[in-house]
Amino acid sequence: MIRAVELTDAAAISAIYNDYIEQTSVTFEVVPVSAADIAQRIQQCNKDGLPWLVAEVDQQIAGYCYASSWKGRCAYAHSVEITVYLQQCFFRQGIGRQLYVALFAKLREQKVHTVIAGIALPNPASIALHESLGLKQVAEFSQVGRKFDQWVDVGYWQKIFVEP
Repeated sequence: MIRAVELTDAAAISAIYNDYIEQTSVTFEVVPVSAADIAQRIQQCNKDGLPWLVAEVDQQIAGYCYASSWKGRCAYAHSVEITVYLQQCFFRQGIGRQLYVALFAKLREQKVHTVIAGIALPNPASIALHESLGLKQVAEFSQVGRKFDQWVDVGYWQKIFVEP
């Protein structure tokens, strides 16, 4: 089941995200986040009028996705950055795709024009997911992050929603 996030989901979301922080270079955060930190992020998305969704499987949060403001300048108002994270035990079950399909529907309703995804490289599974949904690679920056004593490249993928 895909549904809108609730503040009570913050602890489950922080547990999912902290696994990525502590074990991978997928995110450039290096310090685990608390449920209160996640609650603040959820509230910021709500304040910005942007969707944050969770996927539940057997009443357990399997993953989440959200859209955040791309940049602070007013002219960027119709562009958002998208993010998805899943518990590892739910990989390759189509949940990330379901989350993004639901997110894209909400973003289209809100007249968002462009979605942008930043992907730490290499990450073939994430690239495959984003490209299967029509995002195209538009940029790659070399060695822009450093985590676990290694330089990490970041690629950017973009999709422009065509007006009906």
